[in-house]
This record gives sequence, structure tokens and C-alpha cells, in this order.
Amino acid sequence: MSTTETLYSRTDADLGTFAIRPLDPFSDAELLHGWVTHPKAAFWMMQDASLPDVEREYMKIAAAEHHHAFIGLHEGRPAFLMERYDPSELELVGLYDAQPGDVGMHFLVAPSDTPLHGFTRAVITTVMAALFADPETRRVVVEPDVNNTAVHALNEAVGFVPQGPVQKPEKQALLSFCTREQFEAATGLTGASV
Repeated sequence: MSTTETLYSRTDADLGTFAIRPLDPFSDAELLHGWVTHPKAAFWMMQDASLPDVEREYMKIAAAEHHHAFIGLHEGRPAFLMERYDPSELELVGLYDAQPGDVGMHFLVAPSDTPLHGFTRAVITTVMAALFADPETRRVVVEPDVNNTAVHALNEAVGFVPQGPVQKPEKQALLSFCTREQFEAATGLTGASV
């Protein structure tokens, strides 16, 4: 896949065009390094990562069968990171009852000196719509840190329902689920490109 290939796009009525493209672990590493080591990305747990560490991490993801990373664009410029994974194979193995059609998700909004009102909500809405654009996706599963109250509020805004805490090796996480129907009810969107 080319990093110029658009895999999904949608237009937000207030904030414009959002799109998702493949991530290239080499050409995107410097950009990602600035994002994942920023103080606002503390819950990403890569604060002390070097540029080679970031390259290695995303090369590992690029080679993985059950984990994929993408760059999100706003008005054509890189603005967020999206990861999708199979929670029955990674991250949550043995921690919950995985179902066919479950997709795990992580997202990270790039730091900005000029934040836009509603931007992070538009990003998570785009990420979720992109995941549900795949007809095989029945439910999105997330496992943010229990202390990440900002992301819990965003998750609930797009339809996630918390199931309770689970202990992962690196953190106490709040396991939450969002079905296609819950997403559509919360946002009025379907997974189709809009």
C-alpha cells in the first residue's frame, strides 16, 4: 500500500475533511516520534522513546498479522495516529470473552499549538466510522488506562459502554465496547464514507 493511498475519508460539517492512509514506519517515524513523546501523550507510554525506538515499534506493527497502524489526515495534513488490532490475538488475550467481529482500537491526536474546538471528538468519530466501514466489524473494543478520564468521556460520546477494569501487564485498563448500533445511535453516522 502506498502512503498516499486514502483508505477512508469523511467530511465533518464543522471541521472539514478527515482521511486515513497507511503508515510508513520509515517516512512517518520522525512525525510519530514528536507525537508519542509529547507530554500530552503520556498514556501512550512512549515518553522516553528514541527515534529508532519509534521506527522499530512501527516496523513491528507493519510486519504483524493482527495489528495495523495508520496516519489520519485533517485537510490533507497529518493530524492523528490510528491503530487497529485483533483483541483475540493481542492486547486483551484471555482478559475478556472475544467475539467474532471484535476489533481493537487505539488513537492519538497530534499535539497542536492551535487546538480546534471539537477536533478530538471529530477524530474519534472518524476512526470509529472507518472501523465500521468494514462490514466484518461488529464491535470495537478499547482498553484505555483507568485514569485517562478525558478519553473515557470521548469514548462514551461515540457510543462506548464501559464493562469494567482489567489488569494488563503495563496498566489497569477500563475495558469498553461499542457495537455498530451504539455508534450509529450516538453519532447519527454509519460506517460508510460521508
